[in-house]
Amino acid sequence: MQRAIFCDFDGTITEAEVFVALMRHFAPEAAARVLPEIYAQRLTLRDGLPQVLGTIPSRCWPDLEAFVRDTVLRPGLAGLLAQAKKADTPFIVVTGGFTRMAEIVLAPYRQEIYAIHGLEADTTGACLRVFSPWQDDHELVAKAAVVAHYHPEDAVCIGDSITDLRVARQCPLVCARDRLAEYLRAEGRDFVHFDDFTEVSAALAQRGWWREPAHAR
Repeated sequence: MQRAIFCDFDGTITEAEVFVALMRHFAPEAAARVLPEIYAQRLTLRDGLPQVLGTIPSRCWPDLEAFVRDTVLRPGLAGLLAQAKKADTPFIVVTGGFTRMAEIVLAPYRQEIYAIHGLEADTTGACLRVFSPWQDDHELVAKAAVVAHYHPEDAVCIGDSITDLRVARQCPLVCARDRLAEYLRAEGRDFVHFDDFTEVSAALAQRGWWREPAHAR
């Protein structure tokens, strides 16, 4: 794979942090206790998220799906997906939240999206059990492992929060906003700030990402 775009979902593709809102709605006490520890980097995502999600009864899963169905997307996504498709550049969604929730919200754009990776949920027990094929010692969804899986010659990572920090430290080009921008700024790392996807598309255009592949000419 020559080039690829790796994009977070919650708070990046979506205007609001849907996964965080979901945890605060369905597991308010655990979320209030655990999320500040995760944001302060005193607790890893792998250790912290199960402490929250594991308190949600499995019978609530249909309600979790319903919770995300009216999610508002950040402006410019359709244009960015169209540019990526024209340039034969895979657009890969890597979410620290549930794969299923991203699939529901992105259904109208699914044909333009190369793959969606995120958390899976086992609902066979009394409460949710969460896991992913990408978990490591620090994260349930180690986004850097997803990037490595595709072996791109060049990559851009787009994100907004703590779930994007480790991969952002390794990615050649990072587009960041909100908490992720604050983390990277504090570490003295370069990134492209964005508010919507038209700015991401413009930044990639400036770097020659939208040249059509040779076989398309």
